[in-house]
Amino acid sequence: MDDQIHIEQLEVFAHIGVPDEERAAAQKLTFNLTFWPVRPMDDLNDEVGRAVNYAAVCAEVRKFVEPRSDKLVETLSNALAFHLLEVFEIRRITVELRKYILPEVEFVSVIVTRERLRN
Repeated sequence: MDDQIHIEQLEVFAHIGVPDEERAAAQKLTFNLTFWPVRPMDDLNDEVGRAVNYAAVCAEVRKFVEPRSDKLVETLSNALAFHLLEVFEIRRITVELRKYILPEVEFVSVIVTRERLRN
């Protein structure tokens, strides 16, 4: 089964960066999320309660990310992936976090893929 859901360009503002002065003000991050639900899509029977609520996933990303103050995007991406695996009925997730900090590039991104440790 390779059914997946993708969320593109979710904007979140967070305090992140190695120097303290970079973390002092919230900066824009964007997340691209791809996740593989535990339940195959042909088992949903068109019942919304059986599906992963992607609006709730977006809200949970904001709720998890906004209060944090990580130095590394790697740390934040990894923590977010494991958090979403615990909160939602998903078996695998890929999180791409984009940060817009370097003037000579459009963005820098980190991509992590994690799987549920247990079903």
